[in-house]
Amino acid sequence: MGKRLIDDSRNRLVFDFFRLVSALRPRYFVMENVPGMAAGGHTAILQNFLDEFERNGYVAAPKVLNAADYGVPQLRRRLIVMGSREDVAAACHPKPRVNPLPKRPGARTRMEIEGLPKGPTVWQAIGDLPDLDRFDALLETDRVRLPKSDLAAMERKASSYAVSMRDGDPDDLSHRRIWDRQLLTSSARTVHTEVSVRRFAATPPGETEPISRFYRLHPRGLCNTLRAGTGSERGAYTSPRPIHPKLPRVLSVREAARLHSFPDWFQLHSTKWHGFRQIGNAVAPRMGRSVGEAVREALEAESLRPTQAVALGNTELLTMTMTAAAERYQAAQGDIPAPRERFVPRAQAAA
Repeated sequence: MGKRLIDDSRNRLVFDFFRLVSALRPRYFVMENVPGMAAGGHTAILQNFLDEFERNGYVAAPKVLNAADYGVPQLRRRLIVMGSREDVAAACHPKPRVNPLPKRPGARTRMEIEGLPKGPTVWQAIGDLPDLDRFDALLETDRVRLPKSDLAAMERKASSYAVSMRDGDPDDLSHRRIWDRQLLTSSARTVHTEVSVRRFAATPPGETEPISRFYRLHPRGLCNTLRAGTGSERGAYTSPRPIHPKLPRVLSVREAARLHSFPDWFQLHSTKWHGFRQIGNAVAPRMGRSVGEAVREALEAESLRPTQAVALGNTELLTMTMTAAAERYQAAQGDIPAPRERFVPRAQAAA
């Protein structure tokens, strides 16, 4: 592959992806990356990548997609490269499925597409979830068993989007999961100082709190991009978390998962830092499904809905430290990331 792409360690994963596709020769491939790869000085690297695929018998088409166009209540732009082997029909990028609302009422958005429904809002995504401050147990753990009255209240408040997150999306063709609907997971509370609480409360929805630079979500708008933060090798910075639209605190991991279109049965790491990183690094499921559907259409394959329900995996894995996980899976010493340095920027530490 091109010398510049190989020599740049930051693009080693891109090279490895090319190497695997070249060796396996699949009919189709999909690659996801940040939109910045298609801008500025990175455009030459992307073009090098596309040229190499073309020389190896593939047609690779890049396009920046917004998850909000596919029913995700979050403004999240990602570069999607759809690759097709030259001897098969080309896979095209999926068309939008909804007309998303703007980030806050009155903000600009793309021109509406006739015939498409409105996309979900922040409040339609999380408005049925209970107030976490009512549960002191969530100061010590990330899960709590909800009273039946709370479950009934959630059902009354739930929008069609929230129902799809709890009861199953009709367009989801994965196995139905067996899970405890009364157990609220990935919901550890964040303790803020009194000063931060006052600042958050004084910030109008749709505005940015000036000290922490946290954005307060507007209930009738969309979430801003949920970011992962950095790993231990770069200081373990916590990425700014949005402020709840109606409560003076940042979002919980479960609320962020709802805004990313993860269903409620899906559990994330019990540590908030890891949980938010898992969300920020993930392709929004609804957008990923739309991309997968585009490949299925190119294959002219039939979609089959499995009838067997499956249980969740081993939840003990969600509480493991990096060291414990490395020992369990016998990772080589060089593959274990350095311990997390518990340091955050001053403005975020104050929150």
